[in-house]
Amino acid sequence: MRPLPNYGIIYNWDGAPHGYSEAPQSMEAFLEKVYAPLRDTQVGALFWCVGEHTARWPSERLELLGDVHGRRYENVQSYVFAENVRRMLERGEDPQKALIERGHALGLHVYASVRMNDNHFDGAHIRDLASLHHTEMTRMRRDHPDWLLGDRTSEWFALSWNMAVPEVREHRLAHIEEVCRRYDWDGVELDWQRHAFHFPTDEGYRLRYLLTDLQRAVRGLTRKLSRERGRPFHLAARVAGSPEMCRRIGYDLPAWVEEGLVDCLIPAGGAATDPSLDVDHFVALCRPAGIAVYPGFDSGLPGPCSGPEDPAVKADMRTRAIAGRYHQAGADGVYVFNWHANRDSRRGLLRQIGSADTLRRTDRIFAATHRFLQREGPWRGAYDQDRIWGEVPVALKRTLTGDGPTILLELTPDLAAEPPARITLRVRLDQWVRGDRVRVWWDGVEKDAPEIRYCTRDDPQRLSGVAAAAWLLWKLEPAEIAGGLHRLRVALAERHPQVAADVVLTDAELVVTYAAENPDPTADGEKADALP
Repeated sequence: MRPLPNYGIIYNWDGAPHGYSEAPQSMEAFLEKVYAPLRDTQVGALFWCVGEHTARWPSERLELLGDVHGRRYENVQSYVFAENVRRMLERGEDPQKALIERGHALGLHVYASVRMNDNHFDGAHIRDLASLHHTEMTRMRRDHPDWLLGDRTSEWFALSWNMAVPEVREHRLAHIEEVCRRYDWDGVELDWQRHAFHFPTDEGYRLRYLLTDLQRAVRGLTRKLSRERGRPFHLAARVAGSPEMCRRIGYDLPAWVEEGLVDCLIPAGGAATDPSLDVDHFVALCRPAGIAVYPGFDSGLPGPCSGPEDPAVKADMRTRAIAGRYHQAGADGVYVFNWHANRDSRRGLLRQIGSADTLRRTDRIFAATHRFLQREGPWRGAYDQDRIWGEVPVALKRTLTGDGPTILLELTPDLAAEPPARITLRVRLDQWVRGDRVRVWWDGVEKDAPEIRYCTRDDPQRLSGVAAAAWLLWKLEPAEIAGGLHRLRVALAERHPQVAADVVLTDAELVVTYAAENPDPTADGEKADALP
C-alpha cells in the first residue's frame, strides 16, 4: 500500500448539508453546501459520514433512512434531512456518487466515514426502545436489546452496541463492506470515537482483541479493494487522544501498527477538542511503519470562553496555537470534525492550520487544558474519557512548602525566531479579592507587580468596577518564550481571612500578537489599582 498523500487538512462532514435546504433539495444545492467551505483552502480530503445506522442508498443489508417509522419524523430537522435524501433516491439520483465525483473534480480525495457506535438517542434506555421515535432507530436495535450495553456503561449510552456480541461486529462489517464496494471512494474511516462506549465499563482493555479483530477484517477488505481497483484504498481510524485512554477503551494500537491495520491514525477527543493529545507518542508509534498521523479538532474547544477577547477571536487564536504544536510534534496534518461551515465562516483557519508555515506570524493563545465532566443533564458521562490531562480549573490550597500547581505550556519555535509585537502571560483567578496573595513563577522566575483586570465582560452595562474573578497579567520579553515546554507555577501564599471559598485557577494562558497597531486583545475588563 502506497503512503497516504499529503492532505494538509482532512475535513469530516457529518452529512448535515442534506438538511440545509428545504425539501426537495436539488443535487446541485446539496453539492454546493458540501464543498463551499472547502474550495481554495488547505483541505486535501473530505471524510463523508455515510450515516449512523441506516442506509442513504438502496441497500441489500441495511434499513433505509426513515423506514422504521414509515417516513414519519419526530421533528422538522429529521424530516428535512431524511426526505431530502429519500427524494433524491426517488429521482434516480445518488448523493454519494455525485459527492465523490464532485470532490474528485475539485482535486480532493473522498472517504466514506463510518461511525462505529454512534449514539444520538438522547440518553434513552432499553426500557424506552418500544416507544422511542428516532429517525436512526432500526428494527435490529429494537429487536435485540440483549446486543446493547444497557446499564453496563455510562447511562447516556445505554443504547450503544455491545461490541462483545459477535452479531454486532458482523453487522458493522457488513455495513462497511457494502458502502465501500458500492462507491468509488479513496478510502474508508472507522470512526471509533463516535461514540467510544463499546464494551461494558472497565472491560475494554481485556476485550481489545475483539476491536482488533474487526479492524483486521476491514483491513482485509481494503486490501482486496486495492487489488481489484488497481489503486490504493486507504483505511483511517479515529481513536482516543492518549495511550491510556486507547488502552482503556479497547484500541490496541501497538497491534494495529505491527499488523499494518491502518494507514491514517486520527487521535482525537470524543466530545469537544482535546488540546492535550499526545501527538509525540502517536508519531513515534506510527512513523516507522509509514502510518500518517492527523490529530483531530472537534466543533468546539473545552472550557468556558472567559475572555477578555471576543469568544470567536479567542477560539481562533487557541486553535492556531494547538495546530502549531501538533505540526511541531511531527503530525502529517490536522483533522477537523463537526466544523459546520459556509463559504466564509471557517475560511481563515482552513487556509492556515494545515501547515506550520502558514501559521507563522499569526496571533495565538497557548492555553492550559480544561478538564470538564458532565455529571448531569444531556451528554452526562460523555466527557469522562477526554482531556484526562486537563490542568484547570484547580483550587489553590495553602501548602506546607509554599508550592502550587504547575501548568505546562508548549510553545512553537517561531515565537522566538520572529518575536511578536506583544507577549502577555495571564492567569485568571475566580473568587480572588484584594488581600489575597498569589505567587506566580514563569520557568522558575517569580513574576511580580501584575496588572489586574476584573472580569466585568459579562456585565453588559459595565456598572460594576469589581468582579468575583480577575486576570493577573504580565508582559514578557522574546527571550522568555523560546520554543518547547515552559512551566508556569501558581501558589496561594495568603488567603483573605474573611472569605471561605477557594481561589480557583480557571485559566493560564500566553497570548501572542504580531500587529502592533491592532487593539490589545487583553485590554478588556475593569482595570484595578496595582497591588501594593
